[in-house]
Amino acid sequence: MHNSKNNPTIVIAAVIEKDNKFLIAQRGKKDHLYGKWEFSGGKMEAGETDQQCLQRELNEEFGIHAEVGSYLCTVDFEHKGKQMKMLAYYVTSYRGELTLFEHQQIKWVSKDELSSYDYPSPDLPIIELLKEKS
Repeated sequence: MHNSKNNPTIVIAAVIEKDNKFLIAQRGKKDHLYGKWEFSGGKMEAGETDQQCLQRELNEEFGIHAEVGSYLCTVDFEHKGKQMKMLAYYVTSYRGELTLFEHQQIKWVSKDELSSYDYPSPDLPIIELLKEKS
């Protein structure tokens, strides 16, 4: 499968919300984003819908069964010279206990606390949007 400029890699991100707090996770993989905080998610696989991708990723990363809610926004960015497109969706409920398979730690933070953490740049527009919403 070739990725050209017209064919960006699609990444789906989860904005998991509970009791007016948002779940952020600190990356544990030893890559260039190690230690940064993020909204969880991952790359879409062939044949998946946005919702299926997010459900699979959240199951792989946290062992939960998520109900994917409404679409929030799309962020276009470049990663190692590749065009990427990140679509963010709300997750308003899930079944199961959060278990950390890929992250160092997780935190539930209020809208006001969101900006206190260090994120990869594609996550920043999501945070701005969340802060604007009442």
